[in-house]
Amino acid sequence: MSFVRSLPRLNQLTAALCLSACALVPAWGQATDAKAKLVERVLAVWHPDDVVVVMVQRPAASAMQQARIALQGRVSAEKRDATLKDIAVDIQKYVDEATPIAREAAHKQVTATVVPVLQQQFTEDELKQLVALLESPVKKKFEQLIPQMERALGEKVAAESHAQIDPKLQAMTQAVGLKLRAATVAP
Repeated sequence: MSFVRSLPRLNQLTAALCLSACALVPAWGQATDAKAKLVERVLAVWHPDDVVVVMVQRPAASAMQQARIALQGRVSAEKRDATLKDIAVDIQKYVDEATPIAREAAHKQVTATVVPVLQQQFTEDELKQLVALLESPVKKKFEQLIPQMERALGEKVAAESHAQIDPKLQAMTQAVGLKLRAATVAP
């Protein structure tokens, strides 16, 4: 999957995040200086570059997953591991080269895309509330606890349901593996 083809899959909010960059936000004619500064502040605390990195990494992760699948059961474990290590170098090179390009494109597009939406759709008071929400210590604390909560939930769900899910997972894995092998062996 190419980077460009992954763009339509993002919802409007995610796309807006990708295209924002606080350093390039000018005061628009129809907005007050205070409103323009609030928009700039929203963009500064939004951290949209993370979304750009995800957009770049999605096709890289997909390529690595497809490589693993293609090599599974076809080559020895040593050859598979060596090949995947070699492929990882190419994938990392892509990520390293594509990420700055995507970020630069986001910086160029922010004033024409995100700023007008924020300025037209939010009042000055709403922008103040949005900044307060994004800068909230409670929000930051919650976000820091998400991995811990997800891990705890996952462990409890796995402990409770693994006896029922594991056989289904093994059956699915075996069925997919057999079909992949049959497809690669058959003329």
